[in-house]
Amino acid sequence: MGQTITQKILAAHCGKKSVDPGELINAKVDLVLGNDITAPIAIKEFEKISAADVFDRDKIALVPDHSMPNKDIKSAELAKAMKEFARKHKITNYFEVGRMGIEHTLVPDKGLVLPGDVVIGADSHTCTYGAIGAFSTGVGSTDMAAAMALGEVWLKVPEVIKFVYYGKLQPWVGGKDLILYTIGKIGVDGALYSSMEFTGETISQLPMHGRFTMCNMAIEAGGKNGIIEPDETTLEYIKQRARHVYNVYQSDPDAVYKDVIEIDCSKIEPQVSFPHLPENTKPISEVGDIQIDQAVVGSCTNGRIEDLREAASVLRGRKVHPDVRMIVIPGTQEIYLQAVQEGLAQIFVEAGAVFSTPTCGPCLGGHMGVLAAGERAVATTNRNFVGRMGHVTSEVYLAGPSVAAASAVMGRIASPEEIE
Repeated sequence: MGQTITQKILAAHCGKKSVDPGELINAKVDLVLGNDITAPIAIKEFEKISAADVFDRDKIALVPDHSMPNKDIKSAELAKAMKEFARKHKITNYFEVGRMGIEHTLVPDKGLVLPGDVVIGADSHTCTYGAIGAFSTGVGSTDMAAAMALGEVWLKVPEVIKFVYYGKLQPWVGGKDLILYTIGKIGVDGALYSSMEFTGETISQLPMHGRFTMCNMAIEAGGKNGIIEPDETTLEYIKQRARHVYNVYQSDPDAVYKDVIEIDCSKIEPQVSFPHLPENTKPISEVGDIQIDQAVVGSCTNGRIEDLREAASVLRGRKVHPDVRMIVIPGTQEIYLQAVQEGLAQIFVEAGAVFSTPTCGPCLGGHMGVLAAGERAVATTNRNFVGRMGHVTSEVYLAGPSVAAASAVMGRIASPEEIE
C-alpha cells in the first residue's frame, strides 16, 4: 500500500519504513519555533524540567513578532525573556526587532525549513511551511518546551484529504481565494486533524506566495497540516536559501486518502469571508453594500512582496476613502526594503495608507489597528472570530490584497474591477 507525502516524511523522522493514519509516533524535529506570545510560556516549562541545555541550538528559532516593536511593558517583558533565553543557550536563530519579520514569512525566507523537514511551532499557523513540502504543524507551549529539550514531538499520524484544483484562474483570483473557497466548501472542521494535500494543475501553476497562503490557512479548516509536493517552483524558491540538506518526497500513485475533493477553479471569483468564521465565504459579486472603517494588507497570510505589489497596483494614483484607515504591513524587513526600493511604499503613503514595520499587530488584535466597538475591517489576515481584531462587536471580513485595496478606496467591500 502506497504512502502520502505526509506519511513518508513522518516515517522518515521516526525511523520507520511506513506509518499508518492514527498511529502514535515520536518524530525527530528539524526546527522548533516560538514567538513572543508562546515562547515565554515554553521557556518557563523548559526550566521546570531542569533540562541542562537545548537539544540543538541551530534547530530552534525564536521570533518576536506578535506585539513588536514592544507595545507596552508586558510585551517588553515577554520579549526580554526570549532574548535572555536565546543568549543563555546560544540560540543561533534569534531575530531581534529590526532584523525580524512575521515568523511564518521569515522562517522559510531564511531557509530554516526545507522540503522533507518536520517542523513544530507554538503557533497554529506553523502549517504554512507545507508550501515547500515540509510537515509543519502547530503545538502547545509545553510541547515546544519538550521539543527544545529532546528534539522530538509526540503526535498521531493524520488521515489525508487530497484536494485537486483544476481550471484557469479568473483575474484577481489567487491562493487566498482558493483557500477561502475551500474552507467555505468543507467548513472550519472539514479537515479536522487531517493532512490537507493540495494538488492539481492549478496548484502546479500557482506561485510560491499563493502556496504559502493556502497552507497557512489549513488550520482554519481544522487541518493538522497543509502540504504541496515540491516541484520546480519550490526548488527555485529554496535554491539560494537552503541552509541544510533536504529530501524531496512525493505521494505514491496508490496512496490511500480519507477523501478526494476536486475543485474547478475557473468558476471561483475573488472571495470574501464574512464574520465570524472563515467558512462564511461569498463571491465578491454577492457581497452587497458593506461599509468599512479599516483595511489591512499584510500578516503571515498575505504579507509577501507579491501581495504588496497587488495592493499597490490597485492603489496607484488613487486615494484611500476619507472614512477608512488603511494599514499595510510587510512580512519581513527584507520585504519592507524591497517595497521601498520598488516604490510600493510611496504608493501606499501617497494614497493615504500607513506603511508599517513587520508585525502581526492587528491580526490578533494586538496593536497597529485594533478595532473599536462596531467597527468593520476587511483584511488579508487569516481569522475573523469574535473579537479577533479588537472589540467583541467589531467585524472582520477576510479577503485577498486586491479586494482589501479596492475596498479601502471605495469605502466599502469592493472588487478591484470596479475601479479599473
